[in-house]
Formats: sequence, C-alpha cells, structure tokens
Amino acid sequence: MPKKYTPGKPGEFPFTRGTRSLGYQDPKKKFWTMRMFSGFGSAENTNERFKKLLSEGETGLSTAFDMPTLLGLDSDDPRAKWDIGKGGVAVCTLEDMEVLFKDIPLDKVTTSMTINAPAAVLLAMYIAVAEKKGISKNQIGGTIQNDILKEYIAQKEWIFPPLPSVRLIVDTIEYCSEFVPRWNTVSISGYHIREAGATAVQELAFTLADGIAYVEACIKRGLRIDDFASRLSFFFDFHNNFFEEIAKLRAARYLWAHIIKERFGAQNTRSMMCRMHVQTAGCTLTHQQPLNNIVRVAIQALGAVLGNTQSLHTNSYDEELCLPSEEAVIIALRTQQIIAHETGIANVPDPLGGSPYIEGLTKKLIEDARDYIKKIDDMGGMIKAIEKGFPQKEIRDSAWLDKKFQDDKTKIVVGANKFNDTSEEESCGNFEIDPQAQTRQLERLKAFKARKNSKLVKESLLEIKIAAMENKNLMPYLIEAVKNNVTLGEICTSLKKVFGEYQEVAN
Repeated sequence: MPKKYTPGKPGEFPFTRGTRSLGYQDPKKKFWTMRMFSGFGSAENTNERFKKLLSEGETGLSTAFDMPTLLGLDSDDPRAKWDIGKGGVAVCTLEDMEVLFKDIPLDKVTTSMTINAPAAVLLAMYIAVAEKKGISKNQIGGTIQNDILKEYIAQKEWIFPPLPSVRLIVDTIEYCSEFVPRWNTVSISGYHIREAGATAVQELAFTLADGIAYVEACIKRGLRIDDFASRLSFFFDFHNNFFEEIAKLRAARYLWAHIIKERFGAQNTRSMMCRMHVQTAGCTLTHQQPLNNIVRVAIQALGAVLGNTQSLHTNSYDEELCLPSEEAVIIALRTQQIIAHETGIANVPDPLGGSPYIEGLTKKLIEDARDYIKKIDDMGGMIKAIEKGFPQKEIRDSAWLDKKFQDDKTKIVVGANKFNDTSEEESCGNFEIDPQAQTRQLERLKAFKARKNSKLVKESLLEIKIAAMENKNLMPYLIEAVKNNVTLGEICTSLKKVFGEYQEVAN
C-alpha cells in the first residue's frame, strides 16, 4: 500500500474518483441503478409492488425476505408463526419464487436479493425460475448479498457456524464464475455494521476486512483472483455527516483497489474496482415528525451520488412507523429521479475531487481504516476477530457513545431531542399488510408439499448431505433439489446435520 495518497483520475486506478471516466454521463450506463428495497406479505403482494416500481421508473429490483426465510425456515414451521411476511416476503419454494417474479423479464431486469445464511438456496431458486422461463444462466444479472460475516458482527441472522457458512459463499462464487458470469456473488455489506452503531471508519474497515476473508477463502479453494474478483460488490450506508460519508465511499474504492492489486496480485483492473450499492441511513430516520425524513433522505442520496455510487436505494419517510407505504416509496424513488434529471450533479464525474477538505477527509479515513485492518490481520483475520468479539465490542462501544451524545444533546436530532414541539407532529398513515397474505402463503405451501414427489425429495436431500460431507460444490445439488420441489426449510435442516448450528458466545 503506497504511503502517499494519490487519488488518480475518474475511471483509473485506484478508482478513488469513480469507476467510470465519464461518471454518470457514460452512454453505456446512464446514471446509477435506482433500486428500491421491496418485500412484504406473500409473493403476490411483492410482485405487485415490483411491477408498480418498474412502471414508475425504477431500473433494478431489490428483494427483502421475511425473517423465517432469512433463517432458513418454511412458513409452516412453528417458529415462523408470528413473522410470516411481516418484514419482507415469504419464500419457501420454487413456486413462491415463480410467483414473486411472475411476468418480470429476468434477462432484462437485474435483481438484488438481501439474504445471507441460506443465500445459496435462494440463488438456486432464482436460477431455476429463469430456466423455467427459457432464460439461460448466463443471461441473468443481479446480486445476492451472501455476506455471512457481517451477520456475526452486527445483524445476527445466521444458521451455520462461520467456516461452513464461508464455504457456502465460496461455492456460489466458484459456480457463478463459471456458469452465471453476470451475477454479483457477494454484496459485502457495511450497511448493517453502520446501522448497528459503527462509525464511518469502523464500517469501512470491517467491511473491507470481511472482503479480504472471502477472497482468502476463494484462493484457498484454488480460484484465481481475476476469475472472480470482478463480481464481488459492496454495500455501504450513507449517514448524516455529508462530507465524511462522501469521503468514505472514495476511500473504499482506493483501499480495495490497492488490497486486490498488491495483497492478492490481481492483474485485471476490473478485479480492482470496488463497485457499490448505497442505501440511505435507516438509523437516522425518526418516528417523530416523520416528514422530516424526506429531507434527510434527499441529502443522503445527493451525497451518495456525489460519492459515485453505482446503485442507490432511498428510504421511505414512514419506515420508522411501518413497512413503506406505496406513497412513501414513490416519493423516495422520485427523490433519486429529481437528483438525476434536475440538479445537473450527474453531468460531472467526481465534482468534489480535488477539494482540499474532501481529499483530506478521504486520506484520513484511509489511514484510520488501515490501522483497523492491521489489527484484524494481527488477530489472524476477520473470522478469528469475530470469535474474539473484537468488531462486536468496537461497534457496541460506538453505539453507546452515540446514544450518550443524543441523550445529553451534544448531538442534535431535529424533531427528536430538539425542535420537538408535539404540536408539529405530522400524521403518518400506517401501511398494513394484506391480512390474507399469511393464509394464502400457508395454503400454497400445504398444497405444494401435498403434491410433491416424496421419493425425489428424499433422494435430493441425501445427495445434498453427501455433497456437503465430501466438500463438493453444493450449487448444482441445490439447483437440482429446488427443481425437485425440495423446500428451503428441508434443505437447511439437512445442511444443519452436517454443518451444525451457530451459537454466539458472549464477549
């Protein structure tokens, strides 16, 4: 890593100033992908929202799954009872996935799926749905989050222990590198780390350290860095400190380019690009005076564009009170469209580049993140650091300090701890999930299980178990299993018998 900070030019190594020389004026890819996170109720409900957003100008889909799906449970599992379709869409079967993407051209629209522990199973379902539509694997494009390390650090939605979980991620990377070349196999996520209370430096450092761990696991498998690194992507939060957050995105590109080139010996410049999706900060939204959130989101979205994100989700103003209403989602989408078409900001690549303040902030974040990464390296890497509770404690301490600053009003939150006259409270209608969604989901699952071939299911599950025990790449077996109507819960239960279940140790 060079001692002297040199940002370079837009579109050139180390990509501090963006991955494209023309920025958002590149005729091959105008603007960023406007990708609104959506998912609730049954597959039918979310399919309707997808189509509505596409008709309103959204340029990419982003799927939120409910908690049972995130934990690898079928909707009829007793543990799923109270959460079916509540925080995302319920998907247990290939049939659910078909309904979710009904009438959506998967060879023309890219899809992001925010799921981690059972990500390989959901990716297998998506591939199978595409093939049933007559679309080959090499035609589909999108991203699966598939970032399990940040779950142990921050979000806490895991199934298996770290090593077999990372093995599953390497399976998806290896498989997609050969058969699904347009798919981003991991979205290495700082977003959830930041939402848990991390600082900008911690988000930057821990996210890149997670990325290093995945690259090391792939190389240990025998993969060549330039065969897979170009399909790794990143997912960052954009918080309230406007200039610091812009500098964070620039620092991420600079650091990742040097890490991939110098630490791992990449030759292809595309391998060195830190391509990113950004989401405005959900943790900055307030339930008090919720219309203020429209302003917060607009400012954060503007900063993400100035930081040269490739993809952007803007939060809805009512998310602190309920799942986003259709009205709120459209306002959030219109926020991106106004920035794109009315402000002129997208006419210049990296318009803040060269600013002494921005470049100084970028350099400082790079230096501080390097120090954190070195600490993690000295512990033996991110998995060892997680086992020692290091990132968890760092985030916990930062979150406590932030709460203290809000409580003593050192940090002002407008409408919450200051300027909070209750007479200014705006009404905000709560979005309600279709009351029949849960019933519809359970009835479809019951009918699905009643008509499937039990012999084929047992054979598929046995093949998965043997492949897992023999360290074979599981993706072909998962794709075949979902085609044979094996459910998400059945697959995850089978894998638990080989991999075990993760139990967090208090640190």
